[in-house]
Amino acid sequence: MDRASVNTICAALPGATVSDPWGGGHDAWKVGGKMFACIGAMGQGVSVKTDSIETAQLVIEAGRAEKAPYFHRSWVLLPWGIVSDAEVEERLRTSYALIRAGLTKKAQAALAPFTA
Repeated sequence: MDRASVNTICAALPGATVSDPWGGGHDAWKVGGKMFACIGAMGQGVSVKTDSIETAQLVIEAGRAEKAPYFHRSWVLLPWGIVSDAEVEERLRTSYALIRAGLTKKAQAALAPFTA
């Protein structure tokens, strides 16, 4: 998996937009104005949200991710080449679903349907 592949997956999610909020080459993917994935300027991997701090810690302890720098402890960094492409895609879709579920009902209703 690489930056281009992640961007292709994220672009296909309903209502997903990308920006570079900090400048310098970040790809911050958002839905409803809330970030669900981020590729840093250094391009080491993609950061995604998990459902809890405990889940993030388990994934990190299993050697499948690292602590995502500058993010809440419920986020993890998936370094390129550590996990399969299928797992990266699944974690991207899960992160998107978590963030989408936290949007207001009005914001959710404005988006095309999505099944995780």
